Amino acid sequence: MPPFACYPTEEMQKALVPGGVEPRPEISVVIPLYNEEPNVEPLLDELFSVLHRLGRSHEVICVDDGSKDGTFAKLAAYAAREPALRAVRFRLNFGQTAAMSCGIEHARGDVIVPMDGDLQNDPSDIEKLLAHLAGGAGSARDGQRPEAGASGGFDVVSGWRKNRMDREFGRKLPSRIANRLISLISGVRLHDYGCSLKAYRRDVLRDVKLYGEMHRFIPIYASWQGARVTEMVVNHRARRAGKSKYGLGRTLKVVLDLMVVKFLASYATRPIHVFGGFGILSVLCAGLAAAWAVYFKVTGQKDFVETPLPLLAVMFTLVGFLSMLMGLLAELMVRTYYESQNKRPYLVAEEVNGHAPDDRDDQKLRVTTG
Repeated sequence: MPPFACYPTEEMQKALVPGGVEPRPEISVVIPLYNEEPNVEPLLDELFSVLHRLGRSHEVICVDDGSKDGTFAKLAAYAAREPALRAVRFRLNFGQTAAMSCGIEHARGDVIVPMDGDLQNDPSDIEKLLAHLAGGAGSARDGQRPEAGASGGFDVVSGWRKNRMDREFGRKLPSRIANRLISLISGVRLHDYGCSLKAYRRDVLRDVKLYGEMHRFIPIYASWQGARVTEMVVNHRARRAGKSKYGLGRTLKVVLDLMVVKFLASYATRPIHVFGGFGILSVLCAGLAAAWAVYFKVTGQKDFVETPLPLLAVMFTLVGFLSMLMGLLAELMVRTYYESQNKRPYLVAEEVNGHAPDDRDDQKLRVTTG
């Protein structure tokens, strides 16, 4: 039995167009779902109404994250009459990030728009997100950032639930604290990282791998790789049916994932700077503790056995050298990671008069602009 089910099948999708070759859609909407049976049909009815009104080619990818109700049955029934809907079912509940990652991997559109499946995101905001992505219209006063790149538009537009319809202390207050903390640590200033409704250009998500609760950090990954990121106010509605899957426990997970993101962004290619730095600090503390113990001994104040300083010196010495050894091992792992997969620790935006990597040999690149 396969790990997930997909409907319609690939053969059915290819049969939709002459020659069996399906053109790539302009827009892919990705929706992770978990026990959202009563919301499936109202959500899809409203969503497809908006997408048909846009007049652009589209697809909707719904990922059932191991629901225990009839969510996937509803999706399969809807897909039977709507060929633009693709449904994927997990065998187990792997979490929202895994479902989002699966949907993004299945998406074929030039623009990918993830959103929640609980009807709290308003599908009519998709048109505004796309317009903002292309032109950068808006004002800073309402939470939007009109500055775009030299080529116009943005690469990521993040939704901001300015008038959020949730409980103040159970959801909104922890969210505000987490958003400010994430913005402070990452340097990417957004008001609402937790809003699933966003719009991404396909290239931004090409090499993004998601783990833990890291789907909310995609704008950070994108910004650190040179993408133009902005936000705009979106409508947020009260939940009509079903039960929320979020709680205070997720806030702690987000903070821990943020630590991972910051480490990977700053030290993924130079882990010795973290482990080695901590090791050197530990050795210095060991030297300080040893010197202090000797001072007590020489001045006759305390013997070595009367103070814990010698033990602290030994402990800091061991920790320091072990940390530096861990840094060396991490450096070997980083090199193995990149070289075994022929990866590069950089991203090239464009190149003029350059050779393909395999044709360069020992020649220097003739690059006039970068």
